[in-house]
Amino acid sequence: MKRYFLILFVALTGINTSPVMAQEQAYEMMVNGVKVIVQPTKNDIIEIQTIIKGGVQNYPATKIGIEAMAMSALTECGTLQRDKNSFKDALDRVTAQVYGSTNKNYSVIRLNCLKPDFDLVWPLYVEAITQPKFDPKEFARVKQDAINKLRVEQSQPDEAIDKFADSVAFAGRDYAKDPAGSVPVLSKLTPEETRTYYNSILTKSRLLVVVVANLDKATIESKVGAMLSGIKPGSPFTFRKESFRVYKNSFSSQKKDLATNYVEGITGGPQPGTKDFDAFSVAMRIFGDRHFVDVRTKNALSYAPQSWFSGGATAVARVSVSTTEPNKYIAVFDKLVDSIKTKGFSADEVANKKIEYLTGFYYKNETNAAQASSIAANEVLHNNWKRSLTMVDDVKKLTLDQVNNAFRTYIGNTVWVYQGDTKKVNPVLFINGTLKKGENPVNH
Repeated sequence: MKRYFLILFVALTGINTSPVMAQEQAYEMMVNGVKVIVQPTKNDIIEIQTIIKGGVQNYPATKIGIEAMAMSALTECGTLQRDKNSFKDALDRVTAQVYGSTNKNYSVIRLNCLKPDFDLVWPLYVEAITQPKFDPKEFARVKQDAINKLRVEQSQPDEAIDKFADSVAFAGRDYAKDPAGSVPVLSKLTPEETRTYYNSILTKSRLLVVVVANLDKATIESKVGAMLSGIKPGSPFTFRKESFRVYKNSFSSQKKDLATNYVEGITGGPQPGTKDFDAFSVAMRIFGDRHFVDVRTKNALSYAPQSWFSGGATAVARVSVSTTEPNKYIAVFDKLVDSIKTKGFSADEVANKKIEYLTGFYYKNETNAAQASSIAANEVLHNNWKRSLTMVDDVKKLTLDQVNNAFRTYIGNTVWVYQGDTKKVNPVLFINGTLKKGENPVNH
């Protein structure tokens, strides 16, 4: 489900280190004008990630989806050296992976293989990055697949409410853009236009390379250096982070014929790299537990109420429910937030959540791929890949006051969106709040 990816993303950007990652001393070096971060390992799995920074900052709203199409085309349209089937067959013979993907913050081009196969797979990886073909026939197939996927998502309420929330909360900002694109925009994209776009962002100024593998420094320098030799430097690029603060509650709705109603709220959160980020990550996990208990267990208002911290370039806290009684939900939500802001979390809650948080982190970061993703996210979003090696200690040091203060600071006015039966919701309760003296809003 959508939430699991976001929770994992926050985990990767929020608490990224473990004894697994500290097997040997991680280091960085500049190779041909690009930062290369290396985490040595003792296993035979090689994971290499080439990052193109920027994400939705790289293109206008009129071209949403163009970077996602480019990333898919790198391996789905063949290269100048071989067609798509030959490329795929070469990977399949050694059970290796080479593919690209994108999100709102950056794109990733991955290589994953066994060490004995590295010399066979590396040339394929270099071809995909530096010699993509953008074959018209294959591009048309990839584009149609992307359009079909978008149409399926439009029919899924969970996806639809997320995209509606983004379009309202981030209106006029880069984060309003959907990296997957839209049907009208994708329908007009050509392979030539997409190739030109890809070449414009494939610059050393935007690149970062992360290597998690048992490879010596000289080998990494030689191979990565050769790959980068033909890539242009590009104009200086700065990855932008934007604060998100809601100054008054708002409510936007869309009438839809659904079995239930969908509500989502977006409010502020601390930027990556700031002192409150870790404390707020823990606070939102505790709030998520309380939110679930109050909404589902105690009041039976939603089957799967969710809340999470999305810690990207525009960091926000989000809550989401599907419910037949939206007016009762907002009353429960208001009461819960007011209680936490007034009384705070308990010392036991914070202590237990820190342990749970770190245990989950250890488990998730056992693979080379997860470790590479962790390093990349911390470098791009926090400007500090070494955070991957210090986060466990940082989280352990968090105090009850820090966690409570972070929640009080950032949870406040909210952008509310709603899809469903508009006759069943009272916008005033979402805009003005429900906590008024002498009034029981649940009964109104």
